[in-house]
Amino acid sequence: MRIYTVDAFTDRAFHGNPAGVCLLDAPMPDSWMQSLASEMKHSETAFLLQGENGGPHSLRWFTPAVEVALCGHATLATAHVLYSTGAASGTVEFSTKSGILSVTGDENGLITMDFPAKAIQETTPPRGLVEALGVKPLWIGRNEWDYLVEVESEEAVRAASPDFTALAAVDARGVIVTAEAAGNDADYVSRFFAPRVGVPEDPVTGSAHCALSPYWTARLGRETLTGHQLSERGGMVRTTVRGARVELSGYATTVLSGELHI
Repeated sequence: MRIYTVDAFTDRAFHGNPAGVCLLDAPMPDSWMQSLASEMKHSETAFLLQGENGGPHSLRWFTPAVEVALCGHATLATAHVLYSTGAASGTVEFSTKSGILSVTGDENGLITMDFPAKAIQETTPPRGLVEALGVKPLWIGRNEWDYLVEVESEEAVRAASPDFTALAAVDARGVIVTAEAAGNDADYVSRFFAPRVGVPEDPVTGSAHCALSPYWTARLGRETLTGHQLSERGGMVRTTVRGARVELSGYATTVLSGELHI
């Protein structure tokens, strides 16, 4: 079986978010996929099983510790592998735990993914969340997966230094810290911490932008925005709100390809 490492939400190697992409020849046990994801050590490894009779491909995502219901950067990486190897063209559909997701690539390598919007509702923070983050929140909300914490400035997002052990005790997939961008290259900035699922800080998180996009669209009054995730590697996500859906767009580049000897 073929396996790849792809840097997603970037057009340069060793930036953005690396994802594993495994092209399955046949269905494999969940335990095997979890073991391979742990071996790869990327924040997510995607497993693609080709669809039958032209139907959607089956796509699943595993962190080094658990399976997740939605992953943007590993979906982008998977689409990039299909397009760059000539295995697919035009619109591609994936059958996932979050329903049917479609992706489309253009002639310049930009890939656009159609994802569900994950709106955030204001909430009272759980005990220990603010202390674990070590930030001064302006607003705190939550959706079915994550907490979103808005802080006063881009600099405050950059300076955040969570206590990951304490943060892992918070009952959520992860925590998004965000602020309006200070410069002109982006509209908002963010970081994403998910130690509870084995990812202390994710370099670029597509699924988090399913919440960030509608949140900042409501705040800034524009449907199309650019988010800059301020991890050490960094990455850019272009977002457009389409009602109950969000379009996430970005580039990707293949760093490694090989063959599994298992």
